[in-house]
Amino acid sequence: MASIQYREIDGRSGGYAALLAVLGALIIAGLAAAWTMEHHGHHITGMSNRIVWGIPHVFAVFLIVAASGALNVASIASVFGRELYKPLARLSGLLAVTLLAGGLAVLVLDLGRPERLIVAMTHYNFKSIFAWNIFLYTGFFAIVALYLWTMFERRMNRHSARMGLLAFVWRLVLTTGTGSIFGFLVAREPYDSALLAPLFIVMSFSFGLAIFVLVLMAGCRWTGRALGDVVLNRLRNLLGVFVATVLYFVAVHHLTNLYIARQHELERFLLWEGGIYTALFWLGQILIGGILPLALLYGTASRRALVAAALGVIVGGLAQVYVLIIGGQAYPQLLFPGKEVRSSFFDGVVASYAPSLPEVALGVGGVALALALTAVALKVLPFLPRSLADGDIAAAAA
Repeated sequence: MASIQYREIDGRSGGYAALLAVLGALIIAGLAAAWTMEHHGHHITGMSNRIVWGIPHVFAVFLIVAASGALNVASIASVFGRELYKPLARLSGLLAVTLLAGGLAVLVLDLGRPERLIVAMTHYNFKSIFAWNIFLYTGFFAIVALYLWTMFERRMNRHSARMGLLAFVWRLVLTTGTGSIFGFLVAREPYDSALLAPLFIVMSFSFGLAIFVLVLMAGCRWTGRALGDVVLNRLRNLLGVFVATVLYFVAVHHLTNLYIARQHELERFLLWEGGIYTALFWLGQILIGGILPLALLYGTASRRALVAAALGVIVGGLAQVYVLIIGGQAYPQLLFPGKEVRSSFFDGVVASYAPSLPEVALGVGGVALALALTAVALKVLPFLPRSLADGDIAAAAA
């Protein structure tokens, strides 16, 4: 295999400075929102004692899931030996780290008492899936950092395949743990399903690759680097497979619930009578995040269609996580199965929720943090190849 040449971006243009300025402003807005919510209390948000996970958790879970999927390109190169993807492996590992950092930043700042994270890191209840995830997240940072080291350090290149395999297995376990946070909540009917773990895995493949494609295309375009059709067509086909797989698992999940008699009311709520959640499911998740991307990916080979498809996957992914997290909490909790319950505390009533400005600012701030870290890292270290032109890729893979 021919040697691949990498180079840092210059980062001295006005556009780069403007990008960092915009991202920095969004990060500051997110920090201000977190301080406002901590100072005044969560009563200023749309959350309540029934909706305890709001829009910041939607952004956090989306970024954490996407972080696992962003590493997929590097895994294909190292674990499955696909030479075409090796020039993209460094960027893949970088996005995995930065997306996870952005997601965890939102998660910590949304706790209300972020300083109590120290308690969560020093006192563990191993019967809780949340305790397991602390090890999974910190372990992911360490393993991907070592994985990147084996890519950057020439004398460590021989260990890249083994570290890639470890990172591949770890990210599958991490995403399984994230999905199991909801799958293990047996007290809530929308969450109680073993299918959520594999669903989160295929969601990570789709979300992470969509973000990777957009960052790769933007990075090459803004720095004047060649990006050939060979790479983009391979990524286009891969993204199409992942989008279709997500639709398949979503269909299996809902068909399974429809087969179970006690889940019929839940499915009626989510698919027909859920108001905003039904609209987000069909229009956001299925149409914008599934059907339209597939039509764009397989209907035309243009780069604009690929960008539009990736954006659709991201928008649809946010809608999917919103329906899962917010809709799952809004659905009335069944406290006594088989019994009729009457009280004055909204039993059987769908919980209302409207995201507040501080919540949205915090979530967007996490996305901005992930992108800012990526932009700075691209300037400091050589993550991007000098060229991804078709001829250079063919020579590198030869």
